[in-house]
Amino acid sequence: MAELGLNEHHQNEVINYMRFARFKRGLCLKTVDSCFQDLKDSRLVEETFTVDEVIDMLDGLQTIVHSEVESELINTTYTNVLLLRQLFSQAEKWYLKLQTDVSELESRELLEQVAEFEKSEFTSSNKKPSADLIKPKLAPLNEGGSELLNKTVACLQEENEKLKTRLKTIETQATAALDEKSKLEKSLKDLQMIQGDQKVNIIKQDITELENKVAALKCQFEKTLNDSTANQKFLEENLVTTKHDLLKVQDQLSTAEKELEKKFQQTAAYRNMKEILTKKNEQIKDLRKKLSKYEPED
Repeated sequence: MAELGLNEHHQNEVINYMRFARFKRGLCLKTVDSCFQDLKDSRLVEETFTVDEVIDMLDGLQTIVHSEVESELINTTYTNVLLLRQLFSQAEKWYLKLQTDVSELESRELLEQVAEFEKSEFTSSNKKPSADLIKPKLAPLNEGGSELLNKTVACLQEENEKLKTRLKTIETQATAALDEKSKLEKSLKDLQMIQGDQKVNIIKQDITELENKVAALKCQFEKTLNDSTANQKFLEENLVTTKHDLLKVQDQLSTAEKELEKKFQQTAAYRNMKEILTKKNEQIKDLRKKLSKYEPED
């Protein structure tokens, strides 16, 4: 069977329309045939006619046929407009914008493909139309969208899982930062045992500040995760509002990532602490050279 490149449902809708068009075409042809038959029955009652009489009969027939064909063509145009209106109304229901290519309507190859499709569908012997092919109208606008809604919700759920994975990654980075903080505290204690300089207190204050910032970031990440879960429930009730909330969560996550990188890789406190530790190590080396009772550090 010839195919039009559509899914089964849409192809069945096309077959319904073609059945309607074939019916209207048959009525038009019957009307034209009746015009000729009426002429035969009403005018062709004599054996001979003059040229003027023949011309008069043909002119009258031409006027009638022209009127019937024109009326049918106009009606076909209006019918196609109504069909397009139904399709566009359904598309607008889901905020879609459809486009048409009028140039394809005169493509000989496509027209032949449609003709072959009609031939395969309507000239097969003893072919019975299925229940799907005899629907009187399109599905109501408020139905048939559950599949699209389910797909959208599933997509959003997948996106939410990705967000959770990214949050876990950030939490892992925060844990690594806490481990780094623990190492710095150990280094601080070593410095306090060797040198009771007041500058050590500055390092301690910097570490405390970093610890507070890490705790704040961790709370923010947990809050973002909770907000993301709440937004997912809201998305199932209102698709459009959920999409905006999801974008907001993504923006918060991006901001949190940038804040984390900025706080733990580029903060002045971290650089100052590293410089202080370097200076202390230099001081320790000098003290060890002066005091023979201390063992050199590994």
